[in-house]
Amino acid sequence: MQIFFKDFLKYNLVCGFSKKCRLYHQSRFERQAWHSTTILSVRTKNSLVMIGDGQVSQGNLVVKPNARKIRKIGNIVLGFSGATADCFTLVERLESKLDNYSGQLTRACVELARSWRTEKYLRHLQAVIIAADKNVTLQLTGNGDVLESYDNIMAIGSGGPYAAAAARALVYSNLELDALYIATSAMKIAADMCVMTNHNFVIEEISR
Repeated sequence: MQIFFKDFLKYNLVCGFSKKCRLYHQSRFERQAWHSTTILSVRTKNSLVMIGDGQVSQGNLVVKPNARKIRKIGNIVLGFSGATADCFTLVERLESKLDNYSGQLTRACVELARSWRTEKYLRHLQAVIIAADKNVTLQLTGNGDVLESYDNIMAIGSGGPYAAAAARALVYSNLELDALYIATSAMKIAADMCVMTNHNFVIEEISR
């Protein structure tokens, strides 16, 4: 009991009054909030579907149930996970890159990832983006990564692994299923498993 009391006092002296410790816990809280969403992209021979949930979370608190995390720009669909302001800043930058490179998605994403990695203003933006057109699906991160889907399925966010696993299981079990059915079914499973994901889905589809 005495040892426990000493540890308790030590924790309060360090964490209760230390600005550095408070900032650590605050940043930890923000990192948790960053991943609290689910975006899934599924491509078949006939169409591309991107689907996202509507829940905005801050730690363990649900602050909005019907946010729109999917955006369509011409024949390109974007889904994003992260701080709202950071996401929209990066989406605007990607729009600008697409204009500069005549709608070439891969080139625009590579240039955005380079800027995101090197520019001081963009370097601290916390977000992950999925960008897709009728030919390619790419994931962009602040580390400078531009990752292409190897099996036409890609997901991000806290429920991403569940959604991707469910989508792959559906594809492997029946190759004739359409992208919309696969995406919505997989997202329902992810929403049932991930407490940071709800059933208010936003869906965008591109025919191939």
